[in-house]
Amino acid sequence: MKEDLSILIQAQYPLIYLVTSEEERAEQTIAAIAQSKPQRRVFIWTVTHGIVEYGQPRNVTQHNTVSPEAAVEWVIRQREPGIFVFKDLHPFIDSPAVTRWLRDAVASFKDSQKAIILMSPVQNVPIELEKEVVVLDYPLPNMAELNEVLSQQLELTRSRRITTETREKLLKAALGLTRDEAEKVYRKAHVTAGRLTEAEVDIVLSEKKQLIRRNGILEYIEEDETLDSVGGLEELKHWLRQRSNAFTERAREYGLPQPKGMLILGVPGCGKSLIAKTTSRLWGLPLLRLDMGRVYDGSMVGRSEANLRNALKTAESISPAILFIDEIDKAFAGSTGSADSDGGTSSRIFGSFLTWMQEKSSPVFVMATANRVERLPGEFLRKGRFDELFFVDLPNAEERKEIFRIHLSKRRRDIARFDLDQLVSVCDGFSGAEIEQALVAAMYEAFAQDREFTQLDIIAAIKATLPLSKTMSEQVTALRDWARQRARPAAASIAEYQRLEF
Repeated sequence: MKEDLSILIQAQYPLIYLVTSEEERAEQTIAAIAQSKPQRRVFIWTVTHGIVEYGQPRNVTQHNTVSPEAAVEWVIRQREPGIFVFKDLHPFIDSPAVTRWLRDAVASFKDSQKAIILMSPVQNVPIELEKEVVVLDYPLPNMAELNEVLSQQLELTRSRRITTETREKLLKAALGLTRDEAEKVYRKAHVTAGRLTEAEVDIVLSEKKQLIRRNGILEYIEEDETLDSVGGLEELKHWLRQRSNAFTERAREYGLPQPKGMLILGVPGCGKSLIAKTTSRLWGLPLLRLDMGRVYDGSMVGRSEANLRNALKTAESISPAILFIDEIDKAFAGSTGSADSDGGTSSRIFGSFLTWMQEKSSPVFVMATANRVERLPGEFLRKGRFDELFFVDLPNAEERKEIFRIHLSKRRRDIARFDLDQLVSVCDGFSGAEIEQALVAAMYEAFAQDREFTQLDIIAAIKATLPLSKTMSEQVTALRDWARQRARPAAASIAEYQRLEF
């Protein structure tokens, strides 16, 4: 970032938009650039103090420069080379007067050593300035910078020396935080436990959860279930277990590329979402759920696209991570014809997401699920978007038996009194979710009669349930026909995957 910004200033780019919330860190970078030849003075503008030279007390201000228009006019009148940083100008930049003054400043800066840097956590560029401004995202601290912060905290707190492995875990836990946030959370960990060791990693991770909550579009999901809680789907489980160390440094040294993502499609209620959630625990990565409903915001033109950019940027900032998008077919179903319904917002959102998936270099693994594959645009399913496309079918007899065993074991220690083979035979065509709900219904029936539930209760609940495979048989058959040549079966048995009877 320092090199890119220095090149732009030396090349006499007159207007630079620096997107960041780390003002102090960005100011230090700009001040360091200003010391290079030719040297320049640095001035900072805020709406509270007007223009103040960097390093000077705030009361040493330039008179009558509090208003944005007067501040830009003062900058134009300066003859000496300088870098003029305007903090949080975004609420005023849409004003015709401010936009005009900035354009006048750009015109007057030709063949001069002056540059205006607009520093703000919010990107807001009026259409009049789009051809004049260069937008840069100021990156969050990398591992080396966070290592400096951690070393300072260890020295200040006089903590004992920590191992290289512990240091790496504490640093990785803080990735995605600003320098100030990292300093505070390391202090918090020390105050809470009186030390900084591997045991305090969870305290550091709690700050990441706050970061996600503040974002508003993403949701940090914590899952206690393991992959063993999912019945069947052995082929899919095997694929996931093979890649459990794919984001480690050892994998990079081996020459393996980082996995991009996977799309899991299939019959509703067959464990697609649960697989995504349990993968987080298997891989030891944070799971972030992207709620596409929160992305769309009709209050302002471009706001929905900005929401998506911010959410993806947040996911990248705390990577490696898993980005989970449930029922993506609903999120992008109307993207092809959205010009008539929402002014093209859905199409732009879809295009931005596809571009990000294609070009992202950060270790963010996208796990998406879908029920209605025909609703997804064709370009979304082409090779290269995802590493693998899995199809989850209705469970076969052996898988249904395992599902019963899992759910019964969660609720009762002794399950030997249940005849699993009989239960499996009466629930042919049931999804995993339908099996669970039948078991829950049986328990409610017995609980209402103040007794223990039995085999007959479960069978009665199953016979009272009309499964999705019968109510939506045409849709399930069409999905199977589509997936047969285009997707990889999640179950171990291909022959079972190819069966058509319910």
